Amino acid sequence: MPPLLRRPFGTHGEVHRITPADAGWRYVGFALHRLRAGEKVSDVTGDREVILVMVEGKATMQAAGTDWGVLGDRMDVFEKTPPHCLYVPNGQDWAAEAVTECTIAICSAPGKGGHAARRIGPEGITLTPRGKGANTRHINNIAMENEDYCDSLLVTEVFTPAGNWSSYPSHRHDEDDFPRITYLEETYYHRLNPVDGFAVQRVYTDDGSLDETMAVKNHDVVLVPRGHHPCGAPYGFELYYLNVMAGPRRNWRFVPAPEVEAIVARDA
Repeated sequence: MPPLLRRPFGTHGEVHRITPADAGWRYVGFALHRLRAGEKVSDVTGDREVILVMVEGKATMQAAGTDWGVLGDRMDVFEKTPPHCLYVPNGQDWAAEAVTECTIAICSAPGKGGHAARRIGPEGITLTPRGKGANTRHINNIAMENEDYCDSLLVTEVFTPAGNWSSYPSHRHDEDDFPRITYLEETYYHRLNPVDGFAVQRVYTDDGSLDETMAVKNHDVVLVPRGHHPCGAPYGFELYYLNVMAGPRRNWRFVPAPEVEAIVARDA
């Protein structure tokens, strides 16, 4: 099985490139570029759709024959303001030029030509609390099921306060049995505040055939091919992650781990 924990290649330029072939799955792709002002990056979507997420900084964007101007106004991801994003369908090209130092995430999945290029956010994205107590976190939904922007992609940002848990109670979405559960591959792009902090992510199946617990650092990516995948942010370290999900259908349905079913029932 390909490794689940991916460290960045470096600190500048393209620092992550995860393809379905590299991950050993079929749908999700993820890349990350950390650019200095004046630097450029471009690509063609081919048979895939992409959402370009301005994680930090500002860049000019051209895509699908349109100049989209300058995207981005969040200079530090932990400002928690809504992100600026750009959806580009399959069969198109795109280009970005950094106006400031910036971090651009490229989220991809199979495209079907069902949607036109468009800006996503910051309008319409509202930081929303989820959970309670030490399970509280805050969500910026970029393109989840209720937003009909994409053919395949599901993308969201999550901010987890120091000392809290996230992607919890533990749950999985690794079977194609809608509406009970859907098959969705998933990547987690992690950021820590302060940057020298760490968090913990466990990926495990009910039968124990997959069971990995990873200490994640700033700019790491974790792959979730199957199983449950909770995250913990130790006291003193605030956690951000950008989720990318995709599968055979664009619905997010999951089932909890057996050991947390009582927690789910109690909190319902």
